[in-house]
Parts: sequence; C-alpha cells; structure tokens
Amino acid sequence: MSSPAAATAKTAATAKTAATAAVVEGVLERITYANEENGYTVARVDTGRGGGDLLTVVGALLGAQVGESLRMEGRWGSHAQYGKQFTVENYTTILPATIQGIRRYLGSGLIKGIGPVMADRITTHFGVDTLDIIEQEPKRLVEVPGLGPKRTKMIAAAWEEQKAIKEVMVFLQGVGVSTSIAVRIYKKYADASISIVKNEPYRLAADVWGIGFLTADRIAQSVGIPHDSPERVKAGLQYALSQSTDQGNCYLPEERLIADAVKLLQVDTGLVIDCLAELATEDEGVVRERVPGPTSGPNAAPDAGPTGEEDVTAVYLVPFHRAELSLSAQLLRLLRTPEDRMPAFQDVAWDKALAWLATRTGADLAPEQEAAVRLALTQKVAVLTGGPGCGKSFTVRSIVELARAKKAKVVLAAPTGRAAKRLAELTGAEASTVHRLLELKPGGDAAYDKDRPLDADLVVVDEASMLDLLLANKLVKAVAPGAHLLFVGDVDQLPSVGAGEVLRDMLSEQSPVPAVRLTHIFRQAKQSGVVTNAHRINSGVPPITQGLSDFFLFVEDETEDAGRVTVDVAAHRIPAKFGLDPRRDVQVLAPMHRGPAGAGNLNGLLQQAITPSRPDVPEKRFGGRVFRVGDKVTQIRNNYEKGQNGVFNGTVGVVTSLDSDEQRLTVLTDEDEEIPYDFDELDELAHAYAVTIHRSQGSEYPAVVIPVTTGAWMMLQRNLLYTAVTRAKKLVVLVGSRKALGQAVRTVSAGRRCTALDFRLAGGRGSTPRATPGSTPGSTPGSTPGSTPRNFDRSNE
Repeated sequence: MSSPAAATAKTAATAKTAATAAVVEGVLERITYANEENGYTVARVDTGRGGGDLLTVVGALLGAQVGESLRMEGRWGSHAQYGKQFTVENYTTILPATIQGIRRYLGSGLIKGIGPVMADRITTHFGVDTLDIIEQEPKRLVEVPGLGPKRTKMIAAAWEEQKAIKEVMVFLQGVGVSTSIAVRIYKKYADASISIVKNEPYRLAADVWGIGFLTADRIAQSVGIPHDSPERVKAGLQYALSQSTDQGNCYLPEERLIADAVKLLQVDTGLVIDCLAELATEDEGVVRERVPGPTSGPNAAPDAGPTGEEDVTAVYLVPFHRAELSLSAQLLRLLRTPEDRMPAFQDVAWDKALAWLATRTGADLAPEQEAAVRLALTQKVAVLTGGPGCGKSFTVRSIVELARAKKAKVVLAAPTGRAAKRLAELTGAEASTVHRLLELKPGGDAAYDKDRPLDADLVVVDEASMLDLLLANKLVKAVAPGAHLLFVGDVDQLPSVGAGEVLRDMLSEQSPVPAVRLTHIFRQAKQSGVVTNAHRINSGVPPITQGLSDFFLFVEDETEDAGRVTVDVAAHRIPAKFGLDPRRDVQVLAPMHRGPAGAGNLNGLLQQAITPSRPDVPEKRFGGRVFRVGDKVTQIRNNYEKGQNGVFNGTVGVVTSLDSDEQRLTVLTDEDEEIPYDFDELDELAHAYAVTIHRSQGSEYPAVVIPVTTGAWMMLQRNLLYTAVTRAKKLVVLVGSRKALGQAVRTVSAGRRCTALDFRLAGGRGSTPRATPGSTPGSTPGSTPGSTPRNFDRSNE
C-alpha cells in the first residue's frame, strides 16, 4: 500500500500531465524540415484561427502529407528562437472536408499524376465529393478536361497504393522507420509487408536497400523476437561481415568477427560461436577457410611474421568467397591458355613496329613505355601502373594504335563515366563503363560472361585501382580465352570503394601477372605544380605551396573557417580568376562527409552559392535536402533497374527537369543518359558540389579544392591526399592548416585489407569451400611456374 505522501505526489503528477497534454486539429500547410532517418518533422499547420496565422508543430509526423487534416496529440511548449510551438507525440489523419482542403491535399504531390493545376480542375468538377469519386468511382475522372483513361488509371492505382503504404507507415511509426523506407518495404512486399515485418524482420536488412541490421533489429525487438534468438545472432554476424566489406575487406578473421558480433549484439560469446558454426553449414550463410592473415593494420594476425605466413581462419560472406575463387581462377586461365587472338605480335619486328608507331604518334617511347607496349601485346594479362606525368596515357594510346594496325578488335572500358570519356578522347576510339560494357542486368547478372564472352582481341581497363572484387570478377569472366587483358591504374591511389584490393593483389610479389611500373616523369609534366606535388606527397615530402601558378594553400587553422573559405574559393574566387564554371569545372573533395568542412555541410553551402532558390527554378524538398533544376548530383547506390544498363554508385549528373505533377525529376548523367527519378527515390541521390575523396576516384576535374583540417584527423593519410591531388588536371587549392597537411603527408595507410586474392593467384588453396579452423594448411605462397619476370618498382608501396 502506498504512503499518503506518495499518493499526493502521484495525484499532483497526474494533474500536471492533464494540464499540459493537449489535442490540436489543423491542416498541414507545409513541411519545413523532415529527417528521413527518424521521422522528426518541423511543420506549419493552419488551425483555422484566421488571420493567416500558422502554428509551428514539431515531432514524429512520419508519413503526413501537405494538405492533410491532422488530429495531433501532444504538448504545448515554447522555443527560444521560434516562440510558441506544439510538440506532436501521436497523430491521426482526417481526410479534408472542404473544397479548399481537398484541393490542397491532392495538389501536395501525394498522388502521382495530380499536381496543383490538375487538383484545381478535379475539385472544380467534383467539389466536396472529389475524394469519394477517386475512392469509389475512379473511372469518372475522365470527365475532367485533360484526364484521359491512361492517366485516370494511373491516379486510381496511385490512390490505392497510397492507402496501403499509409497502413504500413502507421505500423512502422512506432519503431522510427522513415517514410521513404516504408515506401520501399511496400514496393518490395506489397500486401505481405506487415506480415513479413512482424514475422521475418531480419529479411528487411537483406532485401530492402536502406534498411541495415540495426533498423531491422529495432523492428524485431518491437515485434517480440528475443534478444538471444539464434535468428538475431546469425543476422548480426552477417551484418558485421557486410559492414566489413563496406570497409573494403573481403573477409574477417574469425576471432575479430566473433569479438565484433559480441559487442554489437551484447550476447554471450558461446552463443555467437554456435551460431557462426550453424551459418557455415548453410548454403547462403558464410564460408570459413584458412588463409595467410594480414601482416599489418587492425586485422593483422596476432603472431603474423613479416612474410604473412601466420594463417587465420577467414570468414567470408558467400558471394565474396565465390568471387575471389573465380577471379583468381579466371586470371590464371587467361594467363595459361595456349590460344592467342593477337598472334602477330609473338614474332613481330619490334624495331620496325615502334618506328612506324612514332610516325603515327609524333614521339618515341621511353624504355619503360616500350617495355609496357611489348608486354601488353605479347602477354594475355598485364598491368601498367605509375603516377601522374609518367606517360601512362601515351603508352595506352600506343598499345591501341599497334593493335589496330594488326586489325585487332580493341575494347576500352573504365569504372566510371568520366574515366571512360577520357579514355575515348585519348585513344580516338569508343570507350564505355565496365557496367555498360558487360550489360549488367537487374540482380547484378551480366549479359557477357564465360559462356558468352566479349568479342574482343584486346581489352583495356583504365583506372583499375577502382575495380573491386565483385566487378573485377564479372569483367574477367567475360574475356575470351586468347584475348589480351590490360589493367591500367595508379596503385598508390586509394583502393576501390568496394571490397578488395584487386590491382595491388595483382602487383604483389608472388603474383604471376606481369607488370610494368612507369617511374620517369617527363619534362612537360615536371613543369606542372600539380604533378610535382603529387609525387612529393607520394614520397612523403610536403608539397610546395608558394610560387606556383597552379597549386595554392589558403591557411585556415579553424575547421569552420576552412569550410567557409572552401566554399568561397570554389564558388567565387576560382571562377573569377581562372574563368572556370563552378558547377562543371570545379570540384570540392573532402576527406570525410561529416563536420563543418565535410562534404555534407559543404554541399548545402555550395548549393546556396551556386544554385540558390529562385521563384523561377523548380525545387523539391526531400528530407533535409532540397533538389533544384541545375543541381549537381551523384547516385549513391547501384540500381540495375534504372537507365539502359543500370545506374551505379558514383555516377554524376545534373538535374535538368522537375515535374511536380508526375512527381519526378530527371538527371542528365556524365554518360549523356537521361535518368528519371520518382520523388520517393530521391534518397538514391546526393548533392555533388562536394564529394568525399573516396567517391572522386576515377574522375578528373579541371580544378579541385581540398579542405585539409584537423577536424578530419583520423582520415588524413598520404594516399587520400595523393588521390585528391591527382584528380586535378590544371589547378589544386588546399584550404586548411599546415598541421593537418603535415599529418596527411606523414601518415601511411593503416594496413592492408583482408583479401586472399594474391595468395590464390600464387597457387594457394582455393578448392576447399567449407574448410574449418582445423583444416590442413596448404603450400606456402610462392612464384607460379612460368610467370613472367616483372619490371615493378615497389619502393613506394
């Protein structure tokens, strides 16, 4: 029994709650801000008080649409800057009853096919019965001028879909799932959405882009799945491996994975070990195999020696294990095949061939370049690497010229649209992205593979440092036996965004793939401050920042000041001094996304400076971002359903149109393809006035501006700064502190990624798909018999 004092306190608390809780009804006029991650919204509501006064409401308004009448439960409060406001704790939707409310509701973009103009026509025709007509007699919409049967059918379907999505969103509201993800769940599962969310929530992490394990786990707990459920633990293990592949690793050492999973899941180590063993028996679970462990970095084996002979139990997600086995096998197959689709070069008179070449190109090859040309035309697989100004481009052009002279079919590709364009300009031949070359289909399958190879005698792949394990595997599988395959890239740049270090693994000491590294900087290149400083940075020497006409440092010690100056330099100073277009020619490259000098914040500031809001420029607010016609944007996920052959992570373009009626905007990409995006797909796009240095790989810009600040201390590494500087064709401007610049130049990358491709290329194990921790170690990595002598200077690795 409670004491009198406790009862009094409880009564007082109840009275206070009753006094502060309230219910407000009104029409949602506009959304000022919405966080797509957690549903937090700032909005303005017309409560009918008259005088045009709007009430500010804040809180969880997940799924609410402009024009809807809302019944909101919550509390009154006051904001120091914005004054009186209402905090929403829960709300229900009431369909509008007045013609004005219905018109606003329909014209808000809620239903695809109805914009403000069409909403006005429909409500003028049907009056207050409009919503009943759409619900019960949608075929009558053809009575409205401008609405034919096709559009009427689309509106009716969109209305039904919106009702179903609303049901899903109401269910998900309690677990903080965003509007855009609720839409995706519905598109994936349709009428089964709620059933799957309730009964199989961990499927969401695998099936629905944008839902990771953490969101699925939150949903799972809300629907009653136990904390120590084996289903939860196995999903967590796969999530930990997936996170690791996002960081570039193809596998994780078993001990590291178990430790990561225990920390993530907060369960007993024994349960994690048991669930990992179960996953290793499932077809689409994981694969465990003994491989030589990394010798440095956070994933290094505890007792690994300098040669890396200390084995670890590697745990792979199945697709990455398959791809690593396949890529190594296909490269060795190409190297060892007796067939040759360019046999003329086995006994060519090289003196005459090179003399003829010089008449075509107007210059003689340096000895290193000549060695690279011979290698590419006589070996089935070869690598050409080297830094800026060392003649990689001229060497590639020479290889293509000689191959064409012998009537060889030459195919040119690069991982990005910009790099493919540059390759085409260099060689005078058509070049495409690797994705487009292979004609990748929904699901990631390629139209060209081992059973239907590319019709090519020579395949040249530029910017090969960008090739991740999965894409490289697809590419190499599509090369016909006897064809020649040349990888061209700078191994000292950042590795691929995706998992693996394919170029570096092919250049490892034990790899049988022949390679040439160009080291001589040509005289013309030496006159460039950009090239000179790139090589200085790569050698661990600070760049020259005074007295050059194409390389500058603006010293700003505070991160916030550096961010402000970066925007000013990119949007105003460079265009004024050098006549460059701030959208097309200038690119801001940031070490990281977050922070005052991060790509996220800089994008907002650069958009305000370069593409500001104007009455005559259409725009669409999505979450915390606004998209406008003229905006520079980038795709942030692979989408095989879009465009002719998919649109891929890193594709850059410009917003060319925005249609509120059709709820769609269009982007013209660097590959000159127009790609439509429905408004509910805008989370696939991000602004690209500023991008992270990782996302800039494979691209080249007339001018780059790089904030180098102590705010990005953990990211400041030599290969990151080197990669950023080598993206510039004409001009580099650094903005930041000398301390941060020194840190970047001094700091070598923390260590190798977890990959065993080099081991497999050297003839290591690869045929034991279910090897266990107790399996017998294979042979020590070494040189493969018959491998070609290498001309590869490893001094800068």
